[in-house]
Amino acid sequence: MTTIFHDGDADLSVLDGRSVAVIGYGNQGRSWALNLRDSGLAVTACVRNDETRAQAEADGFATQDVEAASDADVICILVPDDAIPSVPLAPQPDALVVVASGYTLAFDRLDSACDVGLVAPRMLGPEVRRCYEEGIGFITAVGVHRDETGHALARTLAVAKGIGGLKQGAIELTARQEAILDLAVEQALSPALSRVSQSFVQVMLEHGIPIEAIITELVLSGEVERTYRLLREEGYAVQMDHHSPTSQYGQLSRAREYDHLDVAVRMREIVDGIASGAFADEWDAERDAGYPEFHRLKDAAAGPAVKAFEQDLRTRLGQGTAS
Repeated sequence: MTTIFHDGDADLSVLDGRSVAVIGYGNQGRSWALNLRDSGLAVTACVRNDETRAQAEADGFATQDVEAASDADVICILVPDDAIPSVPLAPQPDALVVVASGYTLAFDRLDSACDVGLVAPRMLGPEVRRCYEEGIGFITAVGVHRDETGHALARTLAVAKGIGGLKQGAIELTARQEAILDLAVEQALSPALSRVSQSFVQVMLEHGIPIEAIITELVLSGEVERTYRLLREEGYAVQMDHHSPTSQYGQLSRAREYDHLDVAVRMREIVDGIASGAFADEWDAERDAGYPEFHRLKDAAAGPAVKAFEQDLRTRLGQGTAS
């Protein structure tokens, strides 16, 4: 059975007197640094001399260059996966290196000859801070990739507890398991859901439904978001009773209409490409070329024209000035 850790399985005192370096002060880095400090740990922000350093200093942290992180007892690397291989890092033999994604470990982009742990919040960076402040924490993936000292698990769990990642439970995963799961959600599941939504929009337009009403139904009303919240909080079976009998029957009776679509075949191909390392190689090549395809794709899917349309619709619905 899969191991799930909780607050009681971790002891923050194993990090007493230990120096903690947080590399990067962006979405995850800032939240981790603030949470770890509030948990009583001695944190230094090791960042480039740019606006992130200014933000860290404004938040009251001592700052140093990235290279200085090599002298710390615990090193949390919180920069994007594609940037990690270029981080100038030479940890001490008894140090602990922690990453927030299994990607670089799973595909051999990072190899530190010391303890290496995985603490991967199932939460967006800013929400890691908000959930900590609210006292509710968040679910996390935790694992030990390398144990040179015999204390890697205890120290990794202490870091997870320090950021609030054990309050709702932490699932033990290897770096490879976490990386494949995370990338599969992004590459196999999300595009499929996006395609379904696009098809739905097309069919609704064919039936004369205004685009504003379609987008409101799918996103802006918040109904889907709140339905998923009930799914998380109560479970599938319980939340089903919140829907009308008409809705329940329609959902259940029409589900079989899609049985002939073997989505798993294409999903399997995508995930096999992840597991083989082919995607990691492709992403490295994209990085080395200066990200031309990434920028082209993003501009087409979420560029200025899309942002302008969304902002206009939100404003017309009275959401443009919402706090």
